[in-house]
Amino acid sequence: MSVSESSEIGPSIDVDAKVRPTDAQHEVERVFRESGARLERALLLYSGNREVARDALAEAFAQALRRGDALREPERWVTKVAFRLAAAELRHQASLATEVPHASYELPEPAVDLGNALAKLSTKQRASLVLHHYLGYGVSDVARLIGSTSAAVTVHLVRARRRMRELMEDPR
Repeated sequence: MSVSESSEIGPSIDVDAKVRPTDAQHEVERVFRESGARLERALLLYSGNREVARDALAEAFAQALRRGDALREPERWVTKVAFRLAAAELRHQASLATEVPHASYELPEPAVDLGNALAKLSTKQRASLVLHHYLGYGVSDVARLIGSTSAAVTVHLVRARRRMRELMEDPR
């Protein structure tokens, strides 16, 4: 936006001036276009709540745009921040909740069963499983994203897979 001086009225704004996106903004937009839907699904699997997933992802992308050139790896950064935001919101909701929510009407039955089984895992097991198997991150990357060690993530994955097998065979 450019400002020019006018002796009659004071500064005037040139509304035709264009604000050009930076390379960093283009990169964040590319990540949104290429990975946004996949990240939203991963957050939905993690949180079991579409609103939490969408809000966390939107806020993570908004923060990424504000950080601009300070981001070296926008997709990893957005993933990490979105999962942390979703976890914080889930903790907040759990502190307010008195009753377990019922299955979502938006999901087909197998997805509801999967969501219910994932909800029975610990937070770290669920995050490790979704980040590793659904988003394809390596164990060391998952460790960095959830603030853990590679050895702990490996244990989370083993225990999560075992528990998921049990839950999916007998979903009680």
